[in-house]
Amino acid sequence: MKITSTAISLTVDDVPASAAFLAKHVGFHEAMAAEGFASLVREDAANVIFLQRGIEALPEGFRDQHAAGVILAFTVTDLEAEYARLQREGAPLTMPPREEPWGERLLQVTDPNGVVVQLVAWATPSTGDGHGPATTPAVGP
Repeated sequence: MKITSTAISLTVDDVPASAAFLAKHVGFHEAMAAEGFASLVREDAANVIFLQRGIEALPEGFRDQHAAGVILAFTVTDLEAEYARLQREGAPLTMPPREEPWGERLLQVTDPNGVVVQLVAWATPSTGDGHGPATTPAVGP
């Protein structure tokens, strides 16, 4: 198998609101849209698809579920600059910048449908793959 692209699909009540939020605050642009559907892209991230809750394209058991317990996390190069930009734009900040014990600095905003978008920067040197610290933190006292 060869994967040619990746997309994250989320079920929301108001597709245009989530699409507009991701475009305004995270720099995605709409590649395709139709009633109850929007596909957003960025050259440097996985595509994000919003489907309207109840749409028949979803399996019957999933049609009425909301996007819940999911965080769209994007690693960025300058978290403080992104924080300042989001404040200027009036983005609804859910969690101000903070540093986790494992070396991750993050902040969160939430779109009008409750989708949490997290911006991440690593406080410790990265492995270069965008997925975290180069070494495992020491465990113990």
